[in-house]
Amino acid sequence: VCTPRCADKFRHKLAMNPRLVTAFQLSLLALMAGYVLSTHGALPAVVATHFNAAGAADSFMDRGAYIAMFTALVLAVPLVIGLLPGALARRGGAGLNIPNREYWMAPERRAQTAAYLQAHGLWFAVLLSAFLAFVHAQVVRANQVQPPLLSTSAIMVALGVFLLFLGAWLAFLTFRFRKRA
Repeated sequence: VCTPRCADKFRHKLAMNPRLVTAFQLSLLALMAGYVLSTHGALPAVVATHFNAAGAADSFMDRGAYIAMFTALVLAVPLVIGLLPGALARRGGAGLNIPNREYWMAPERRAQTAAYLQAHGLWFAVLLSAFLAFVHAQVVRANQVQPPLLSTSAIMVALGVFLLFLGAWLAFLTFRFRKRA
């Protein structure tokens, strides 16, 4: 059992080692993709994959195709979105929309800015992947009743939480990239 002191040491090591943070973030993404793969047996052969506003199923897909598509959605899409800002910064910042871009992309600050954007982009990827894994869990739950019925209230609450965190994340990044005196 990890004591509070042990947890503080772990957080300190994470803060001091960017590679360890990246490995931790990628592990979280892999864990969520593994969760989607592990639910294969909990789904019927034909999965209700799309639902109307009332939660009633209105589109279906083969279980294997659904699992493959959702695993890619939970892993690949967040990775691309999460790694893109750091990659753009390393290439000079063209196409990168951050406050005071010229200042932060100056040669003396570019590497540090790229590392920061990659680390925070991966945290966004983890957040997006967690939201998508939650949506998948709701689809699994919806497919366990006949006819399939999705809890739209659970999805809306999760979306609200996701958007709240997204807003806070964007505000934090905007504050971080204000021009330094």
